[in-house]
Amino acid sequence: MVKKEPKLIVTVGKRKGSVARATVTPGKGKIFIDSVPLDLWASEFLRMRVKEPILIAGELVKNIDIHVSVRGGGTTGQTEAVRMAIARGIVDFARNEDLRQKFIQYDRNLLVFDPRRNETHHAGGASRRGSRRHKQRSKR
Repeated sequence: MVKKEPKLIVTVGKRKGSVARATVTPGKGKIFIDSVPLDLWASEFLRMRVKEPILIAGELVKNIDIHVSVRGGGTTGQTEAVRMAIARGIVDFARNEDLRQKFIQYDRNLLVFDPRRNETHHAGGASRRGSRRHKQRSKR
């Protein structure tokens, strides 16, 4: 008899300097971020941002476990990377085009990478105040 292997989905979410890797497996609806349960992770506001894709998916999340590891960046960037990884994992696990459209309609950044980055420094101005900032000059 051939043993059926459990379904395993690995996805990546990125935002600025943060990279989150999510593993989605069949389970009981548990969600861990860096081995910490979601209910204990970070601040309340950041937890609510991470829970958005879970609330949109609804009943589907009750029979999957999600383990996320996140590295780099700041707290907000990590939060955005985690929610992208979770949303991508749920969509890939469910293989449901309607769910994908729901996510895109709610917030496109749940599934699509945001390419914006800081502009590199340009020499010749007042340093630490911006990329293109110059010293103020008097005309007279």
